[in-house]
Amino acid sequence: MRIAYIAAGAAGMYCGSCLHDNTLARALMDLGHDVLLVPTYTPIRTDEVDVSQPRVFVGGISSYLQQKMPLFRYTPRWVDRLFDQPWLLKLATRGGPSVDPAKLGDMTVSMLRGESGNQRKGVVELVDWLVDVAKPDVVHLSNSMLLGFAKLIAERCGPPVVCSLSGEDIFLEKLTPPYYQQARDLIRERAGDVAAFVSLNEYYANFMSEYLAVAPERMHVVPHGLDLAGHGPAEPQSDDLIVGYLARICHDKGLHLLIEACEHLAETAPELHFKIQAVGYLGKSDQPYLADLERRIANGPLAGRFEYLGELDRDGKLAFLKSLSVFSLPTVYAESKGLPVLEAWANGVPVVLPDHGSFSEMVADTSGGMLHVPHDPVDLAGRLAELLVDADLRKELGTRGHAAVVDRYHAKKMAETTLELYRSLL
Repeated sequence: MRIAYIAAGAAGMYCGSCLHDNTLARALMDLGHDVLLVPTYTPIRTDEVDVSQPRVFVGGISSYLQQKMPLFRYTPRWVDRLFDQPWLLKLATRGGPSVDPAKLGDMTVSMLRGESGNQRKGVVELVDWLVDVAKPDVVHLSNSMLLGFAKLIAERCGPPVVCSLSGEDIFLEKLTPPYYQQARDLIRERAGDVAAFVSLNEYYANFMSEYLAVAPERMHVVPHGLDLAGHGPAEPQSDDLIVGYLARICHDKGLHLLIEACEHLAETAPELHFKIQAVGYLGKSDQPYLADLERRIANGPLAGRFEYLGELDRDGKLAFLKSLSVFSLPTVYAESKGLPVLEAWANGVPVVLPDHGSFSEMVADTSGGMLHVPHDPVDLAGRLAELLVDADLRKELGTRGHAAVVDRYHAKKMAETTLELYRSLL
């Protein structure tokens, strides 16, 4: 089968969607299928072998110019290609991409308009390439913010269009008037151009069925699967108790809630010696957030116990996960993916997560951790304490999580289930 997988790059950021898309594309290739992983906006970034195409379509620089300067909506395609060079896109976004919804409302609406938006040239060029060069059996969009491509793809090349769902509502809900309502109306309208939607879990499939006004039978669940190479439980190298966090460093992911919980734990259980280590992408706009946390930590009960380790490559990430006693990701919002949780389990680490979104479903399925009341640092502290004082319980929950990942959250299983969906549409 020939598959064109259209991915949205996240510039220099390790993005859960990019990691998922690249892993799925590789797993489909390993099963003998012809997969074209096509970046849009910017190149993708992954900590595994990158299998994406070297060319970027609908590049972020040219799309921005077309949005803000009408002249660029009429320039020849070769002008756009000058701006769409991967090296230039990487250079332009080196300091971190702008993802502030308050600044991107007009461009979001325009991109959802697709063939009638300000970026029409790029949309048409991508579809021309699909029709004349790629000629796929299936086109798979990596998220619903790419729905602006679907109508023209269906009209011009005919294969069914599949669309993954990956937490887009978090961005859409922060758009300002009048763009919020315009985007909501457009995304529901454009959802009609898609044959099937894919979610990583039942929670998000049900949520987005209502959010997009899409019939439940068009929603399909394909859980994420990891490339398990290098993952696996490890014997602790020291007696240190380490609470770990792996995600983007930002308010939405809840690092501040973890710090507050650990402060409470340090004050109420002074005999419990532990430290906190955080790993993840830190964009320019979130640097003040981390700086505020570090000042607070330095002057409180966690002084000397917190360390931000920055971004890590795959080997560094695996070593970090294997060193942990407990993993926690107390997101502010209801999580739609939860990939770092699977990575923790793949290395035999138990988790403590808020009882909302996909986390409730994941813990119920694996029995690999504990749930706490969302947004409640005191309750989170209590669950962390239960695990930190009980090595046998930590091992038991970590073993359950690891067994679940090996059984049903691996890349081959994800690829096989995705292929079943493609074949049902064909």
